[in-house]
Amino acid sequence: MYVTRPVLPDLRVYMAALQGIWQRQWLTNKGQLHDALEWALCDHLRVSHLSLVSSGTAALMLAFRALELSGEAVTTPLTSPATVNALTWCGLTPVFADIDPLELTLDPDAVERAITPRTRVIVGVHIYGIPCRIDQLQAIADRHGLRVVYDAAHAFGTEIDGEPVLKWGDAAILSFHATKLFHTAEGGAVVTQDPDLKRRIDLFKTLGIQDEITVALPGINARMNELEAALGLANLPLVEPERRARGEIANVYRERLAGLAGIDCVAVPRGVRNSQQYFMVRVTGASPVSRDDVYERLKSFNVFARRYFYPLCSDFSFYRDAPSANPRNLPVATRVAQEVLSLPLYSALGTTGAHRICDIIEYVFRTTR
Repeated sequence: MYVTRPVLPDLRVYMAALQGIWQRQWLTNKGQLHDALEWALCDHLRVSHLSLVSSGTAALMLAFRALELSGEAVTTPLTSPATVNALTWCGLTPVFADIDPLELTLDPDAVERAITPRTRVIVGVHIYGIPCRIDQLQAIADRHGLRVVYDAAHAFGTEIDGEPVLKWGDAAILSFHATKLFHTAEGGAVVTQDPDLKRRIDLFKTLGIQDEITVALPGINARMNELEAALGLANLPLVEPERRARGEIANVYRERLAGLAGIDCVAVPRGVRNSQQYFMVRVTGASPVSRDDVYERLKSFNVFARRYFYPLCSDFSFYRDAPSANPRNLPVATRVAQEVLSLPLYSALGTTGAHRICDIIEYVFRTTR
């Protein structure tokens, strides 16, 4: 039982799409299926503009470059390396701020303290599909004249009071990696409400080529090809059934683990429709066994949970010497990174599989006392 399993369509559906690609002999560079997937995703996610790209990391880099950012970026240490490394690749200096102890997203007060005259952008992460404190972060950005970019790799379909979380910020990025709820094997997207920004990103992702003789800006190749777009179009109708199935599994975890001292299920805030990308627990000091021991014991039963995200990005050798990376500056994130564990969550697991995993966790706790 792995932490996730890729959602895959009926092979016949995908093969039919491939047959069309073979007939058209158009494999990449804004093909028919690429455009169809952009339109379908805008409709599904209820957003104005979306640009498909080759990965979530590329999406971050393109957003930072298209917004012409430089200087410092305030961000969270509890995230994928992609978030922070993309900043570094674009010449920005990551400045780490601590997180909220319950929601695990950026703490607005910590963000305010981290701002300097060199700060140009706040990069929030909707970690585990839990939205950042968007109103508070936007208010901080407005006071200081900053941009806001959201890493929404975990937040496909996440809503706040019925509104898509992707509508907030100057840009939000999605990852369509094979491990995500919706995927194209590899891929991603930049979402924005600004049509001019969408046009700049579309230029940046195609080497800056405007026409046969005009290269308008120094872009890169970050295009999504037709084979990936075909997989995305075949997968999109599967998203809601997959989400519902994962919701049933999550309910089993919550019910079974609620009474187990030392296991806290990470809660979804009121009014939030979660992506069901991950099911996270925290193994706290009240537990008779450490998080790492639970992780290793689960593996002995062929259950492969993941410690998302451990270690913190601020602990990486190339960031740890920054003043903001000092653990004393990040007490909540430092503690949380020692506690979080992502349990398997995918429809094929079923509620039976979830019950088995809960049985194993209960056994581990009982035999450790």
